[in-house]
Amino acid sequence: MDTATATLVPQFRTMVAEDHQPFLDHVCADLRNEPNIEIVGEVQNGLAAVACANTLQPDLIILDIGLPGLNGLEAAHCIRTLAPNARIVFLTQESSPDIVHEALSLGAWGYVIKASAARELALALRAVMSGKKFVSQGLDGDILKSV
Repeated sequence: MDTATATLVPQFRTMVAEDHQPFLDHVCADLRNEPNIEIVGEVQNGLAAVACANTLQPDLIILDIGLPGLNGLEAAHCIRTLAPNARIVFLTQESSPDIVHEALSLGAWGYVIKASAARELALALRAVMSGKKFVSQGLDGDILKSV
């Protein structure tokens, strides 16, 4: 294997679903600095997230819970069927243990609180891309063990 082939980094085709345009822009700008992330879709509601996931079949989906149309949990339920290989990471302000548990029970690989996004989102995505689950600091650490 030559040096060029050995240093290739796999690209993860990523879709971001966030209803607040400034935050969506900020997240996408940050992700464009990550060497293995390719943004293939940006949407602002749950129905568009489902349609986009079905059409684009992304590797990663970053999904807010508070989306209009379908909330993120409802969208994730639909996406699980339409894009079963996509790894979902919730990026939300919701920190209720019940909601975190429901999100992870739906098959999400990660759960990041928006207030922690600046320091945790890239870490979460790297973990998820390497096959590990991730939950923001401060959330119940045992939650991953129960799903």
